[in-house]
Amino acid sequence: MNVSVALPAWSEILDSAMPFALPLERTFRGLQVRSGVVFHGPSGWGEFAPFDDYNEQASARWLSASIEAAFGTWPSPKRSSVRVNAIIPAVDSADAAVLAREALMDRGCTTMKVKVGSGLADDEARVAAIRDVIGTRGVIRLDANAAWTPDEAARSMKRLGAYGIEYVEQPCADLDDLIALRRIIEVPIAVDESLRGSPDPMDPALHARLREAADFVILKAQPLGGVARALAIAESVSLPAIVSGSLDSSIGLAGGLVLAACLDDVACGLGTGALLSSDLVDRSLVPYEGSIKVTRVAPDLDRLMDARERLSDKAAQVWIARLEAAYGALAALPPTGHGSSAMGR
Repeated sequence: MNVSVALPAWSEILDSAMPFALPLERTFRGLQVRSGVVFHGPSGWGEFAPFDDYNEQASARWLSASIEAAFGTWPSPKRSSVRVNAIIPAVDSADAAVLAREALMDRGCTTMKVKVGSGLADDEARVAAIRDVIGTRGVIRLDANAAWTPDEAARSMKRLGAYGIEYVEQPCADLDDLIALRRIIEVPIAVDESLRGSPDPMDPALHARLREAADFVILKAQPLGGVARALAIAESVSLPAIVSGSLDSSIGLAGGLVLAACLDDVACGLGTGALLSSDLVDRSLVPYEGSIKVTRVAPDLDRLMDARERLSDKAAQVWIARLEAAYGALAALPPTGHGSSAMGR
């Protein structure tokens, strides 16, 4: 599979680059505001929004995805819509029940991805409350974001597994720990950070280790370098894939939807638009009857300007500097090889 996209000149990106900030409905993984930069090219709009802990190399992959969206071509999807799961943050059990009920009744989502790792008692209360809401036919996925030691993971899954768990995502950070944990717990394991946090997510040797450590792989189009790269990774890893978002605006989320629609029809973690209290577009890409339509979107000018005004000039300059640094890291890489940030020229 060809994963190359011609690298545009820096001026072609900078000329339309617009930093933005979007408030969240509630604190999610320590964030109250989601910020980044959008820019456009001949193909549409791209979104560059790596989290603060992404270094220049990792941010370059995010820029690769943004350039693919704005200047490249996405593959043709197999489906016109994608089934999605709801996201339940690490809130108390009462709030978790409310959020699960809203997702089920208002959005039609029957699969819930639940953040865990805040303490076993709190985790269990949250999971139990959600199971009460969705019943036995609903699906629960757990996401620990590598918060547990191997012993904590084993204890947690012994307790939480009793609630009927489809899989637990990234229970431990270390791949060797995941390989050992997989041998002793009954709940299937999915990997996320072990892939996207790697210096080279396209490394076949890494993919072989992921097959030892996990039963599912989580694919995120933005941090993996784009739709084409993520599809190449999915083919090489050869594990059932679930596409997830990166707390994107609808601009960034559109790429994840295309990626998901090119893979097997499973509920994907792309319902994160519901976590935003504002968006860059008039009609946010949020679940309706459990699915989201696969479509390209463009920002509404008034919403985009409002999102820009939420940032100070200093914060906006920081984002432009991060964008330029990622461009420099991307441009410095050779155009060939399986390095995950390489782009064709």
